[in-house]
Amino acid sequence: MENWANRKTLILGRSEMVGLLTPGEYNDCVEQAYRMHGEGRYYMDPKGHIVLDRFAGEWEAMPSYIEEPHAAACKWVSIREHNRERYNLPTVFSILIYTEPETGFPLAIVDGSYHTVMRTGAAAAVSAKWMARKDSRRLAIVGAGHMAEGTLATCNAVFPWEEVRVWSRSADTLDRFVKQQQPKYDGFEIKPSTDLEAVVRGADVVVTVTPARGPIVKAAWISPGTHIAAVGADKKGDQELEGTLLTRARIFVDDIRQCRTDGEINVPLSEGLITESDIAGEIGEIVTGRKPGRTSDEEITIFDSTGIALQDSATVPLEYRRAVEAGVGIEKKMIST
Repeated sequence: MENWANRKTLILGRSEMVGLLTPGEYNDCVEQAYRMHGEGRYYMDPKGHIVLDRFAGEWEAMPSYIEEPHAAACKWVSIREHNRERYNLPTVFSILIYTEPETGFPLAIVDGSYHTVMRTGAAAAVSAKWMARKDSRRLAIVGAGHMAEGTLATCNAVFPWEEVRVWSRSADTLDRFVKQQQPKYDGFEIKPSTDLEAVVRGADVVVTVTPARGPIVKAAWISPGTHIAAVGADKKGDQELEGTLLTRARIFVDDIRQCRTDGEINVPLSEGLITESDIAGEIGEIVTGRKPGRTSDEEITIFDSTGIALQDSATVPLEYRRAVEAGVGIEKKMIST
């Protein structure tokens, strides 16, 4: 029997998390999270929010347990909208605690920022794998922040893109994104633009990763056969897509309990544009074969991804194993006996 009293907790910073997994491995982990969700082999409540108006942001608490891999984790996320302009800090901080389920022992305490960038991008990528047309070659990313980095990396592991378009309101943000990301890819040119309509029109897959509080992607811009991964909305009042677009689409969500209040569907539901009966299902039902995703090449499909805690508990065990194998991080004895 293992002597848990002598175990140490591994502590990893952001730089040590980078590169532990490939983008394809992040996709595999997130797909496994959806599979377990579809089979009901998990424990997870919708993410908890603590909103303090005085700080222009919120905290989120995201605990979960998953049967395969046998793991439990909890992520504590701090979002502060003025961090960059006022303090030269990231808008989002997150810390992830990985625990062994039987003993509750804290195996690792790790920076969750890069992890979240990649597993969030993987949510869009997995949805494209299961819901986009198989001949998809044109990708549009709406938003050019950190989440766009993870989106591009993980979606590139799913389709051989011939054209990648990226939008931001800020030309400086676009320039920085292209400068940092283009050297990583030689199969396509990243085309930046501040013209959102031009970026979205004609794309096979559209991924939205903005904090928009009102619709920015218009229904008229979306062609039949498009797949949209709406990733940005994760709290009440958030919305990136024009509501009428959802009335024309086959919609799947990651977790209906969370999406009805926090996801892209929350505003159209509250306005009566759609009802929950208009939601085709949860993505785990597609992954487990219980429901079809796309049913025709002409269908518009939408995946509403709020980001579920199960993605974290499905991914951190492999990140931990790789870190141990690489000998990175600091070990600290957290328990005294």
